Amino acid sequence: MSFPVHRLRRLRRSEAVRSMVRETNLSVDDLILPLFVTFGKRVRRPIGSMPGHYQLSVDNLVREVKKVQGLGIPAVILFGIPEKKDDIGSGAYDPGGIIQRAVKAVKDKCPEMVVITDVCMCEYTSHGHCGILTGGEVDNDSTLELLSKEALSHVEAGADMVAPSDMMDGRVAAIRDVLDRNNFHNIPIMSYAAKYASAFYGPFREAAESVPRFGDRRAYQMDPANKREAMREVALDIEEGADIVMVKPALPYLDVIRSVKDEFAHPLAAYNVSGEFAMIKAAGAMGWMDEERAMMESLLSIKRAGADMIITYFAGEAAKML
Repeated sequence: MSFPVHRLRRLRRSEAVRSMVRETNLSVDDLILPLFVTFGKRVRRPIGSMPGHYQLSVDNLVREVKKVQGLGIPAVILFGIPEKKDDIGSGAYDPGGIIQRAVKAVKDKCPEMVVITDVCMCEYTSHGHCGILTGGEVDNDSTLELLSKEALSHVEAGADMVAPSDMMDGRVAAIRDVLDRNNFHNIPIMSYAAKYASAFYGPFREAAESVPRFGDRRAYQMDPANKREAMREVALDIEEGADIVMVKPALPYLDVIRSVKDEFAHPLAAYNVSGEFAMIKAAGAMGWMDEERAMMESLLSIKRAGADMIITYFAGEAAKML
């Protein structure tokens, strides 16, 4: 039987009833906040395209993490902006580098905070690409050694988890091997398994000062047209030892998130990237839509698609509403 016996509106009449039958729930425990750390002291430099976010010196980063912890957010992921860059990205794996110093400071003052570090070369190379160049192209296999050194240096500084974002083939296996050989068997790897060559990274590249000096990253990041390839990328990273896999970006790739969730019994992260954040912020500032509702609806859609955790610049604002 159908209408009038069945009236689906009966279960929508009040917030209390709606909450009782709600199929997807978003929690502060699902959120991971990205933070940008830079050299110097007392630095709190606004990021123009990302309102409410800053490049922070280590001292201000620690203050920010304390606030984040007070909101109940369980984890942060750190991106570094070094004072100097070179062709081989030596600041990425320098034991005294910006991320290494930041991790030590945060874990000293906020030991319960889960500190994840981005493992990539683009913020540290003078050319802005995610690895070592040979003949104008990123050399995959030479880059693996440096990514492994970077990941190890982060963990030796106290990082709780490493997240390789470079999209080099074989980097999860290389990092897993070097961590295990150095008795860091219990450190998990969150792999950017399906990372697309997306236009939605624009504001991030301002924030991390990582715009390529020439060309783009389509030779190593994924073609936005491909979903079956994403399944292969995820499968390979799991085989190599990834503990958590990620889809990035999130909103334009909800179908990929759903497919990964259906195919693999693995913890799944999604990155609600800077362009997704900036669009909602800009539309909200113009009065074109309700910013808070759009934020929460977007995050809920990512969770509904299958993400177990969401890396998002909205984490602080969302946590206050949850």
